[in-house]
Amino acid sequence: MFAIGFDNDLYLRKQSEMIRRRIDQFGGKLYMEFGGKLFDDYHASRVLPGFQPDSKIRMLMQLADKAEIVIVINANDIEKNKVRGDLGITYDLDVLRLIDAFRGNGLTVGSVVLTQYTGQPAADAFYTRLTNLGLKCYHHYLIDGYPLDVENIVSENGFGKNDYIETSRELVVVTAPGPGSGKMATCLSQLYHEHRHGIKAGYAKFETFPIWNLPLKHPVNLAYEAATADLNDVNMIDPFHLEAYGVTTVNYNRDVEIFPVLQAMFEQIYGDSPYKSPTDMGVNMAGYCIVNDEIVRNAAKQEIIRRYYTALCDKRMGYGSDDIINKISLVMKQAGITTEDRSVVQPALDRAEATGAPAMAIELNDGRIITGKTSPLLGAASACLLNALKALGSIPKEKLLMAPEVIEPICHLKTAHLGNHNPRLHTDEVLIALSICASTDEVAEQAMEQLYNLYGCEAHSTVILSQVDASTFKKLGIHLTCEPKHQTKKLYHKK
Repeated sequence: MFAIGFDNDLYLRKQSEMIRRRIDQFGGKLYMEFGGKLFDDYHASRVLPGFQPDSKIRMLMQLADKAEIVIVINANDIEKNKVRGDLGITYDLDVLRLIDAFRGNGLTVGSVVLTQYTGQPAADAFYTRLTNLGLKCYHHYLIDGYPLDVENIVSENGFGKNDYIETSRELVVVTAPGPGSGKMATCLSQLYHEHRHGIKAGYAKFETFPIWNLPLKHPVNLAYEAATADLNDVNMIDPFHLEAYGVTTVNYNRDVEIFPVLQAMFEQIYGDSPYKSPTDMGVNMAGYCIVNDEIVRNAAKQEIIRRYYTALCDKRMGYGSDDIINKISLVMKQAGITTEDRSVVQPALDRAEATGAPAMAIELNDGRIITGKTSPLLGAASACLLNALKALGSIPKEKLLMAPEVIEPICHLKTAHLGNHNPRLHTDEVLIALSICASTDEVAEQAMEQLYNLYGCEAHSTVILSQVDASTFKKLGIHLTCEPKHQTKKLYHKK
């Protein structure tokens, strides 16, 4: 049974209520910088078992009558065709995806803002595309001395030269395809313009991690450091909060470093600052919704190890660096864990050594560990997946879920007609074949019914899996790691 450590329903209630209170605090107009992923926060769901990946959007849906969305994108990212690593699409296309997703959930998208605009041709083309689609689009410009020259920033030559974003709702959620897009600067610019228009507005920041009311070295907060190793984020005690209230809270270095500047900006705009610390600015209630700390701690430790293996594989594929690996290694030491604490690693390695070929291991939610080996018709990932379904469905090991007569024609199709060198079935192909068999075979149907029980399971492969296989495991909710090596010595590996 999948162990729950986080109460998602409680979270939705508490988070929505906190945001309503913050809106009221500022007289009915709040600009909320929304960090992290709104629709698919799988990191949060892994380190807080019970947290649903779409919790943030579901929370916003409870405020749909009060909220509108402003999407921010850096014009330089458009010009450089910056790509979201998790989705494989450019930031400008992700803006369109986000708009569709928001609208599909009944939320209003008010406008799109192109930040750090200096006349980039690609940004101009995107602006034209957005306006032709009927979207409001605005420009925000580079400001000399940002963020330290407060006198210039909060002036006609600073925020004053930015377009004023027209909004109509009490809650304006400012989000972006990725970091460095200019969410905070957009919020502050709007505060300046709203003040000039005689409208009192406030600012708040919604980041799930680090969780401010958990200990600094709690595994959940350490897992955040592992996840942002490439950004060099470091969790730290909020010194401003400690000085103001005598209470220890956790924040991260970038917010702590920028807070004196933000405070000065608030004072320049309003005459005083509504906040005494960066922790004050946040509205995150996740820490109050942890119902089993041991489960959450264990889940976070596993996430740190998974991040370590990801860093190793990224370097092997030419994407990562030793700095990231070393940073996560340090986090592992702080958490008191090693790769030996990942129970699926050694069984996979042992099976690979015994068979002389790639292997995989899956740990079921009841603690059983199932392995799979490479065969002429199936890759190790596919074999292990089928073995796991048999174990979950109490189907005898020796029972074939699909006869070779079913698999062989697919293998022939791949090599003879589709140009593949590897005849073995990927996991998605195996599941399609199994679903077809299930229409006439009760045992195959019994296996298919177990797919839901794979959610939250752990898996380890002795080689780097193809993107197709990795994506299938992700969709099934299986947490995958791989040894940092390829099955062959070729330089080019198909995704």
